[in-house]
Amino acid sequence: MEGTAMNGYSRFRVEQEGFIRWLILNRPDKRNAMDEDFFRELTQAFSNFDQDPEVRVVVVRGEGRGFSAGIDLGALAGLVQSTSVDAREQLRFFILQGQASFTAVELCRKPSLSRSTGSASAEVWICLVPATSGLPHGTRSFPSGNPYGHGADLGTLQRMPSIIGESWFRELALTGRDFSAEEALRMNFITRLCDDTVSLVQEARKLASAIAACSPLAVQGVKDVMRFDRENGVKAGLEYVAQKNAAILISEDLMEAVNAFTEKRQPQFKGK
Repeated sequence: MEGTAMNGYSRFRVEQEGFIRWLILNRPDKRNAMDEDFFRELTQAFSNFDQDPEVRVVVVRGEGRGFSAGIDLGALAGLVQSTSVDAREQLRFFILQGQASFTAVELCRKPSLSRSTGSASAEVWICLVPATSGLPHGTRSFPSGNPYGHGADLGTLQRMPSIIGESWFRELALTGRDFSAEEALRMNFITRLCDDTVSLVQEARKLASAIAACSPLAVQGVKDVMRFDRENGVKAGLEYVAQKNAAILISEDLMEAVNAFTEKRQPQFKGK
């Protein structure tokens, strides 16, 4: 099933498929490298998704070969060659802009799937068998980030340990070695492994459709509670989810779930 194309971005293409949005990195001639426009548009896209009631889940994928080459070295070159104070301040802003864009993915109430190991901000990752990834910042003289690949200074160092565990993370971060898709599956960085692009798209659509069929209030509440738990711990998380349930549990979606169960049919949730 092909989605309906939506315009407005230079670094992305958005396609609508029911309650699913496909966010496609659309700069294949540059291997979807990340520059200032990429960061700005990623932030804007997820802000739009967050506010749009017709969006329940986002699938992110790259156009062309691979997901993304990482930071655009051309965009970075002018910022790292100069030793002036204003150039260092511009570099700091560039990094903060990138961090904010991936934090926007995390803070968006709508869950996201990534068709690669491209972002530690997404909720679910699936991958092709031949794919490789890595955190080579340590081996390339960039202790706080990785302009050659997935930018560790954009949030990987902060988010990845809670996904794959401290032991795996320390090995990958300190050696900077690549890891295969099979390894990514073993370390729980990805949840699905596909043999070809067609099956990858089908698996992404299947997972996104399953999420979109659930009550959006419940899905968004679960994402919010998971993020809060990670940042604040179990005790605070239990208190937070109690307050959350007290606020949203009694809803039209809950009544629809009960009625659908009684009538032996699939529920039709409205997010109300």
